[in-house]
Amino acid sequence: MIEARIAIPGETKPRLGMTAESIDLLRSLWRTHGPLMFHQSGGCCDGSSPMCFAAGEFLTGGSDVLLGVFDVAPAGHPEQLIDFWMSGEQFAYWSHTYLTVDVVAGRGSGFSLEAPEGVRFLIRSTLMDTAEPFS
Repeated sequence: MIEARIAIPGETKPRLGMTAESIDLLRSLWRTHGPLMFHQSGGCCDGSSPMCFAAGEFLTGGSDVLLGVFDVAPAGHPEQLIDFWMSGEQFAYWSHTYLTVDVVAGRGSGFSLEAPEGVRFLIRSTLMDTAEPFS
């Protein structure tokens, strides 16, 4: 597992982690699609899952929060940075949780890059004991 770099000013602990399975899948997707990004909107159905896009394919706005930045490059290779964004409204609900990006078998959103692979990304959450709620 890896942890994301801190992206929220003033925070001292990462809010995001990623499983080895997710890293492997993202490296494969990077080889096919180039630089990547995540966005989680918090809507219903597929909107509540993290969605992977080619970097810049999903336009973030002022109400989105950059929670962290992952580097999925193998050791000794150039950085492969992946931003993880979440809608501000969703983050208001999840501001007290540590989020782990995982991958499981199954069909996710047709818009997320992993969909043709027969797998989908999902979030596993645990309570943070020292998080300051986002406002």
